[in-house]
Amino acid sequence: MSIFEVIAERRIQQAIAEGEFDNLPNTGQPIPDDGMDMVPEDLRMAYKILKNAGIVPEEIELRKGIVHLSELLSACADENERRELRLKINEKMLRYNMIMEARGRKICDFEYMDKIMDKLK
Repeated sequence: MSIFEVIAERRIQQAIAEGEFDNLPNTGQPIPDDGMDMVPEDLRMAYKILKNAGIVPEEIELRKGIVHLSELLSACADENERRELRLKINEKMLRYNMIMEARGRKICDFEYMDKIMDKLK
């Protein structure tokens, strides 16, 4: 154990003895989900900092845009609008895949993922 771990452990034990952890919110409850399950562990802290600052990473914005455009596409009846929406979706998917590939992450095909999720339901 390093000196910092020893100091931290002593302070925690002292706080417990003094009752500083009594009556905390959510005592006895599971830790609330922070929504970071799908974020790689090495990026979680950076994402939390960005989230607390109100900044959304580009890949998250792109994924939200793809989902939104896909919902519009499924509700659209006009073939010209459908073509435009498909073009916008493809552009966002290309940018998303470029970002993920640059980071060494796997490339995601959202249509294929949707088909898999439908099969699993």
